[in-house]
Amino acid sequence: MHVSHLTLHDFRSYPTAEVPLEPGVTAFVGRNGQGKTNLVEAIDYLSRLSSHRVASDAPLVRAGAERAVVRAAVVRDGRTAVLEVEINPGRSNRAKVNRSPLPRARELVGLVRTVVFAPDDLTLVKGDPSDRRKFLDDLLVLRAPRLAGVRSDYDRILRQRNTLLKTAGAARRGSTSAEGALATLSVWDSHLARTGAELLSERLRLVEALRPYVVAAYAAVAQGAGRDAADVEYRPSLELPDRAWELGVDDLAERLLVEVEARRRDELDRGLSLVGPHRDELLLTLGPAAVAAPEPPGPEDGDGGTGEQTGEQTGEPQTAPVAVRLPVKGYASHGESWSFALALRLASYDLLRSEGDDPILVLDDVFAELDSQRREQLAALVAGAEQVLVTAAVPEDVPAALRGVRFLVAGGQVTRDD
Repeated sequence: MHVSHLTLHDFRSYPTAEVPLEPGVTAFVGRNGQGKTNLVEAIDYLSRLSSHRVASDAPLVRAGAERAVVRAAVVRDGRTAVLEVEINPGRSNRAKVNRSPLPRARELVGLVRTVVFAPDDLTLVKGDPSDRRKFLDDLLVLRAPRLAGVRSDYDRILRQRNTLLKTAGAARRGSTSAEGALATLSVWDSHLARTGAELLSERLRLVEALRPYVVAAYAAVAQGAGRDAADVEYRPSLELPDRAWELGVDDLAERLLVEVEARRRDELDRGLSLVGPHRDELLLTLGPAAVAAPEPPGPEDGDGGTGEQTGEQTGEPQTAPVAVRLPVKGYASHGESWSFALALRLASYDLLRSEGDDPILVLDDVFAELDSQRREQLAALVAGAEQVLVTAAVPEDVPAALRGVRFLVAGGQVTRDD
């Protein structure tokens, strides 16, 4: 799969743009602020109907315009389809395939798939749990576009339930009766458990599928890393058994409902939903690292001795260091953090590729953030992709392995540099 032509109308800084594209590597080179990232952002938007740069659609529409249009000719197995989305901030977006309107814009999601590497990827490692949850959910939707609806439903249920918790909590503390709010809340408990269980089930299975790809990608991009250096683990907000990804949705829903009921008092006190996928974490770890084992209790701890002698002083064997895994956040160096962020994106690409067509790889100003070694390693790993789109401020930022077609971007013009 690849994009053969991109058309923009009033998207970001472009009143209009027509960009022919080819399989292989295409680099967009230009100074910051000239619009090169806007081009790859448009293609990524067609993939997910959201931007990797901003949370809302309003900044995507050129100042003074009412709407923006992104249109792309996508070639798959020799057949071309034209995908189009009309972006209407504050209103429903509209989508077409081969000029025929779709009932809902989100039916466009997943028809073309992208994996984006960007400077902000470091937040996947150093940012809040919400950044890692979003990473998982974006990947889920690319694998199974129907989950965009599940994700949207869960967010709506969560907002409604939090409102009810605040109302019921205030009523309980005041003089009014909380019975009505609590009765309504029990209905939303069931909605949260059912929809949350579906999202939780998909996340658990995704992380299990992604793990081997993360391990392999980190070993490939991080110099001297072992095959078991990196790992990912899903940490839910409730206790689950081992191999939780094998649990059915009904089982997970029942477990969520039990936990919700057990936390009812805390939730009413805080006015927040404290159980569900919105409270889960994707734990990123490196290791194994050798750390000193805790020493056994000395005489001072049990029978009044001093506890000061060590095994070395007494001639007794010392306790061997224990191998543990350490969380990347807070323990990894800057270079290790970047390697892990790259590994997550590479793993996403490899997983999607194993399940279907090659996704389009977007490398948005990422090489300027990397040292020379990681730059060359990343370039070698992605050079064989069906289509790679690169943005860079200067030609020297594009590694030799990714020297293909080049466009110069300046003053709102996109010109092929032959």
